[in-house]
Amino acid sequence: MRILSGIQPSGALHLGNYFGMMKPAVELQDQGEAYYFIANYHSMTSLFDAEERRKNTLDVALDFLACGLDRKKSVFFRQSDVPEVTELTWLLGTVTPMGLLERCHSYKDKIAKGISPSHGLFSYPVLMASDILIYDSNVVPVGRDQKQHVEVTRDIAIKFNEQYGTTFVIPEPRIRDEVAVVPGTDGQKMSKSYGNTIEIFGEEKAIRKKIMSIVMDSRPVTEPKPDAEKNLAIQLLKLVAPEPTAKEIEERLRAGGFGYGDLKKTLFEHYWNYFAAARARRAELQANLDYVHQVLSEGAARARSMAQTVLTRAKRASGLD
Repeated sequence: MRILSGIQPSGALHLGNYFGMMKPAVELQDQGEAYYFIANYHSMTSLFDAEERRKNTLDVALDFLACGLDRKKSVFFRQSDVPEVTELTWLLGTVTPMGLLERCHSYKDKIAKGISPSHGLFSYPVLMASDILIYDSNVVPVGRDQKQHVEVTRDIAIKFNEQYGTTFVIPEPRIRDEVAVVPGTDGQKMSKSYGNTIEIFGEEKAIRKKIMSIVMDSRPVTEPKPDAEKNLAIQLLKLVAPEPTAKEIEERLRAGGFGYGDLKKTLFEHYWNYFAAARARRAELQANLDYVHQVLSEGAARARSMAQTVLTRAKRASGLD
């Protein structure tokens, strides 16, 4: 089983990135052949500062390796180090119906958020399809909001296979429903575009301030909270605290007598402890950037080998080779 997943270097990675993509990716390393990439081509639809993209790309590499990505169990690389993916994008684009792209909600959502319309933004799903298909991927772990893009990938692959003969493996999305959407500090989905994130490796003082500023309702401490499971801090606590601990805190809140201030302090403490080992590992990696670059270089070489094989197959099938 070959697993494929990517993450954009569009800013500091946060709990939504970690529980929605990174943690599942690390766990899947032991279940198949894992290909994980830093999607710097994709970031060009929303990030237009070259130096920031370089910095973010390195930060993603540091974060992912610190959080448990194993170079011996996975292929880890920068998307732009595999130029074959852009060539395959053109081949796939010639069989992609306009209506298929017009129905993609991601484009509409981004335009609604003020991102300027561009061909890259509109054809984003075709590049994503190329990312997936060029490695003969079987499984694509995604958030629920990305499921449609995998369905588009399947449609494009089927269309190409029907037109030119069986060429591509048809991938399957894999969604972990229990962490399909990680709430941000305002209750919406955690996202950099909403400004509601809790960073994985944020500064202690800044993260404490973010967590302590989470808005709660006006019910007094003594009042029972029968809907405690809906409390935002409780939802986040369940991600970073041991299950018995999170359950105990939830019951204390439900019974009454446990203040929101103490709840948020508890959340911060468990968040900080949860990533303690990863912070130490990241500091070691930061001091040895040659190792990080070597991991990415070796990953790119392995990824290109597979990409060239699949691209050659697609070119031959379509009469280009």
